[in-house]
Amino acid sequence: MGILQNKTALVTGSSSGIGKSIATKFAQEGANVIITYHSGKDRAENLVKELSGLNIKVKAYQVNISDYKETQNFFDHINQDFRDIDILVNNAGINGKNMCVENMNIEDWDKTIKTNLYGPFYCIKEFLNLKKKNNSYKGSRIINVTSIHEYICRPGDADYNTAKAGMRNLARTLAIELAPKELTVNNIAPGMILTPINKKFTDDANLLKEKENIIPMKRGGTPEEVANVALFLASEASSYVTGSTYTVDGALSILGQNA
Repeated sequence: MGILQNKTALVTGSSSGIGKSIATKFAQEGANVIITYHSGKDRAENLVKELSGLNIKVKAYQVNISDYKETQNFFDHINQDFRDIDILVNNAGINGKNMCVENMNIEDWDKTIKTNLYGPFYCIKEFLNLKKKNNSYKGSRIINVTSIHEYICRPGDADYNTAKAGMRNLARTLAIELAPKELTVNNIAPGMILTPINKKFTDDANLLKEKENIIPMKRGGTPEEVANVALFLASEASSYVTGSTYTVDGALSILGQNA
């Protein structure tokens, strides 16, 4: 339908899973797409080939978003190759260490926080630098892919829970700061989505059935279902929506701690 025609979108961590689905959905709607990967070079290059047939500009970059200098250099390349970005989707992230705070070492804590909270902050900061340089705030979008654990704490996941909760309040604060410029900031909080990051579930039919039975909708979600929400938040249809979290979880989070 060309909903994002003439827009340029950066989707971090988009060589697979939710990020890949969002990048694909945006490209199908006419957006130029910037793909990033940390280690999945082959997957990223294959996605570039897939999307190149859609008459858009698409390019993949390797970047470690938890490193600020590397992120700055990456945005310098974007400035040269694309000039500006209309939509930033902070999707790149890692799982927590599944370890209680008492036993967690500093290195593991730092890795999760740096990737899942500092990384999006770094990308947002550089994105806003581009907005300021080009005076192009109005109509731009920041979309953070967080988790239902931005507000539901699971024991053994303090690093992950903390990072995702931080993203929630980062988005809410940014929404207030950027509202006068009509640049919207929203979060998408997925529940159990059947992607490679949930490999332990998808590879074990019995475990998957056990987990899906907890979900009121009795199934895991698909990356495409998350991408559909991202498309809404990236489009003009969401022009008056900011500071919100859209939960995509089949009602799992309503169960509270059981999630």
